[in-house]
Amino acid sequence: MVTDSWTRARQLVARFLARSGADASAISGLDDARSRLLTTDAATDEQAVTMVSAQCQVHLRELVAARSITSGELHSLLASLQRLAAASVTPGGSVRNDINGGVQYGPVIQSGRITGLTFHTHPPPAPTRVEGGD
Repeated sequence: MVTDSWTRARQLVARFLARSGADASAISGLDDARSRLLTTDAATDEQAVTMVSAQCQVHLRELVAARSITSGELHSLLASLQRLAAASVTPGGSVRNDINGGVQYGPVIQSGRITGLTFHTHPPPAPTRVEGGD
């Protein structure tokens, strides 16, 4: 819910819920859950993640119990979501960064968010001057 693939996942779930006869509040509930996860640090707030996961599981179980969907349809949806999640991860990919505008004598990092990072560096050696010559 907190990844860039959310838009596609939301479309899959919305179509699935529409076929099952679920009302529009189900999708708005997913949007609300996503907002809660985005406003908390989902990576460290396991309680929020667990709560959202439990709410989704209960809703899906209710749909199966009411025979609005079959377990096969649910399995198919979950398989689609797993493929989508796997496609959003690029294992073994490579990154190329070009840095312009001078000389950097220390680490250069390009990132969206970094916390708790410390570098211990030493100043660059003084340039050596070569005497004499041709």
